[in-house]
Amino acid sequence: MSPTRWGPPIDVLPLLAGEEQSLIELLGGLDPEKWGAPTACAGWTVHDLTAHILGGKLGRLSRDRDGYRTTMPRPGEAFGAFIDRLNDEWVVACRRLSPEVLFALLVDSTSQIPQLWGRSDVDELGEPVTWAGPEPAPVWLDAAREYTEYWVHQQQIREAIGAQPLDAPTWRAPVVSTFMRALPYTLRDVSARPGRQVAYNVTGASGGRWTAVSSADGWLLDDVASSGRTLASVTTDADTFWRLCTRNVRLDDVRDRVSLKGDESVGDTVLSMVSIIVS
Repeated sequence: MSPTRWGPPIDVLPLLAGEEQSLIELLGGLDPEKWGAPTACAGWTVHDLTAHILGGKLGRLSRDRDGYRTTMPRPGEAFGAFIDRLNDEWVVACRRLSPEVLFALLVDSTSQIPQLWGRSDVDELGEPVTWAGPEPAPVWLDAAREYTEYWVHQQQIREAIGAQPLDAPTWRAPVVSTFMRALPYTLRDVSARPGRQVAYNVTGASGGRWTAVSSADGWLLDDVASSGRTLASVTTDADTFWRLCTRNVRLDDVRDRVSLKGDESVGDTVLSMVSIIVS
């Protein structure tokens, strides 16, 4: 397959219901102490993070299924700051809800999200996935982005309560593949002759090899190994990769897990890649 702006499509639709069900099963057995456990999201407990997941699902259903759109950025408010504000307002409001009420609302929304995506034409262009570029993105990438957000937050809940991570390749490999779609946009300010390449290798069963190729239209993404004209090559494991992309770890703290060859400035740009919405 030839490289494209977004790389080859990712089909996460068969995974959505299973990911949701695993979260429901996890939360259903929590005691009050674990609901109040702190998570990697600064200032948020398991209760808060669950409320955030619920808010994302209800917001998606309201906007895309029901056509109900009432929230807009304030004048001069950056999109990332707007999202952060909405998230914080929602989480604070949900602190009035008991874990039992919150859990019941989450259960009620389960299955509605997979149904929504199942009715979508995933090959159409939809809203931007902002961390992968400002232009309209294919719906399959938006669905994959949403899957990764739920997966990451479930991982954070599992870590907070000491539960087994959901890291089998079935679940984690699509996250790695989706996050890699930020690579061309990350390289947007790197100038290179057409045909020059930047490689990102993720080791292990959940990983793979991706190559960004410079072209007259910007950087394009392919899911094959580089062919030799490589400006820089970065290698790390899948766990380190997703944590770097979501700022769950600092690069300085995991340097020993990262290999960089070639142009160091290009490699550092690659390692700055973020696959979440940030302020």
